[in-house]
Amino acid sequence: MTTLYVPARFNGPPDSGNGGYVAGLLAETRDEEIVTVVLRNPPPLETPLRVEGGDLFDGESLIARAAGGVFERAVPAPVSRATAAAVSWEPNDSELFGRCFVCGSLRTDGLRIESGPVGDGVVAAPWTPDGTVPIGLPLLWAAMDCPGAWTIPELLARPAVLGSMTATVLDHPAPGEPCVVVGALHAEEGRKVRTATALYGGDNRLLSRSEQVWIRLAAN
Repeated sequence: MTTLYVPARFNGPPDSGNGGYVAGLLAETRDEEIVTVVLRNPPPLETPLRVEGGDLFDGESLIARAAGGVFERAVPAPVSRATAAAVSWEPNDSELFGRCFVCGSLRTDGLRIESGPVGDGVVAAPWTPDGTVPIGLPLLWAAMDCPGAWTIPELLARPAVLGSMTATVLDHPAPGEPCVVVGALHAEEGRKVRTATALYGGDNRLLSRSEQVWIRLAAN
């Protein structure tokens, strides 16, 4: 039996794990090149989680499921570092997302991947891994997570959380390498929103890519 653990640093919404980071942790236990992780419940922090047959459990509660995956859409095209830096300026200090490990502006120990629009339904952000977190699947899946969310129209007024993520990692950036993350909106189907993201290295090589399904939270 494998046990996974999500330190409090790697939160997404308050009091639960960042979906991309947790999905990457679970994907790391698989042998497939492309993995799909479906999140069923908010991943708890600072709690031993059990992996059985590709499923992640907190006690008897199913947190996520992982299996081999396939891509259905084109990978988002690269965006120059200068363009990404020019649009990545608006702080994310919302109550729900402001302290997210990946995109929150209220964090001093987060990734600060603050995506801005570069085209119709396309966002981008610069990111430079500093090496303080191991540059493996959990970190790279996390880096590709939130840029997908920020393609969603009216995200702050009608928030969405990660429902599933299909991803692969082709190469790893070096610490200090200037990277760019790109997100693209594909479709909205009721409360479901489909997006894709990609991470490019300093030489414009494709490091990793993902496709995501986001679920809009039900209105109060």
